[in-house]
Amino acid sequence: MAAAVAGLIGGLPAQAATLLHCGKLIDVASLEMLQKRTIRVEENRIASVAAGYTAPTGEDDVVDLKDSTCMPGLMDMHVHLTSQYAPGTYVERFTLNGPDYTIRAVVNAEKNLMAGFTLVRDLGDKSFGVPLALRNAINKGVVPGPRILAVGKSIATTGGHADPTNGRKRDLTFDAGPEGGVVDGPYEARAAVRQRYKNGADLIKITATGGVLSVAKSGQNPQFMYDELDAIVATAHDYGMKVAVHAHGTEGMYRAVKAGVDSIEHGTYMDERIMKLMKRNGTWLVPTIMAGKWVGEKAKIDGFFPELVRPKAATIGPLMQDNFARAYKAGVPIAFGTDTGVSTHGDNAREFELMVEAGMPALEAIRSATLNGAKLAGVQDTLGTIEPGKLADIVAVPDDPREDITTMMRVNFVMKDGKVYKHL
Repeated sequence: MAAAVAGLIGGLPAQAATLLHCGKLIDVASLEMLQKRTIRVEENRIASVAAGYTAPTGEDDVVDLKDSTCMPGLMDMHVHLTSQYAPGTYVERFTLNGPDYTIRAVVNAEKNLMAGFTLVRDLGDKSFGVPLALRNAINKGVVPGPRILAVGKSIATTGGHADPTNGRKRDLTFDAGPEGGVVDGPYEARAAVRQRYKNGADLIKITATGGVLSVAKSGQNPQFMYDELDAIVATAHDYGMKVAVHAHGTEGMYRAVKAGVDSIEHGTYMDERIMKLMKRNGTWLVPTIMAGKWVGEKAKIDGFFPELVRPKAATIGPLMQDNFARAYKAGVPIAFGTDTGVSTHGDNAREFELMVEAGMPALEAIRSATLNGAKLAGVQDTLGTIEPGKLADIVAVPDDPREDITTMMRVNFVMKDGKVYKHL
């Protein structure tokens, strides 16, 4: 039997059916912990979920997870697969080429998958398309990795967070334009969205306020006008694409939510007015607490960040967990996201610990990374819960996360699309 299971590792197709004997199973819709369940997987879909441990028939394979807690594949709504921040990050745009970013992204994608994240949203890269190509390669089975929804290059205004020429001396700057993700005015904003549709992006990402890590003075000033935001949202929704919005500052965040964006990433200075509007509009908060903790810690290290960045990291980073706590208490819709690529790939699950620490119960935190993530990603019809007919993205951890949320850092089983990639 062990040999049969071993033969599945690495993504080889399962033969007949695969029976997962789960000691515990989280129903993320009802927030119930079910005991002793068998998940029957046929090809790449869940065929049934039965009480007890169903005996195999014929050539069925059995995966023994009786000492584990099973749950849907985890989803991280905010990663950057081509990035990994380090003291030398700010010179990489002058030293790395497309192939360098590609190799890094392939490695990081597998780290995310092995950590139990079977779907991620890549919300912006400096390589102008590597995550899009990687998405296609993973879908074809060329390399292992999670399902990827990618934006390509995020959209900024001149000098704004994500303007690729920030911090450069003048003879090294260039006019990025809408194709390169820099827009001024509603017409350029529409052109940028349409270009991303042409490039094959799954969704749109904009930077509605200043940011912590950009080489620019403000980390929170509003950076889009209402007419620009309206143009982006209307155009993106015309093309069936959702809009994710980087936002720390209050005014820029309010403008974005009022314009009808689908998610706010970070949300550091969110106030009661914004929370009420997000609840009314159904706008999701993707809190990225990990990123705030990480930049706050690194700001204490001399030379880690440029001096223009360091005070922003020291000020804004430590506020993000408190903002999450207030938003959760207010009933703002929350979907799990980490901004991994700032912090280390593969450590994404530390976000669960920080969410629980801030007052969210463990099973709700897990729901934010499963059913809620599926709703935000627009894939709730096929992913996000363990029920018959859905795609077989299933992970397990060795202990009960209600008793020890850090067990989410110790994923011992990963199945994606009916294929076993990890079984410890």
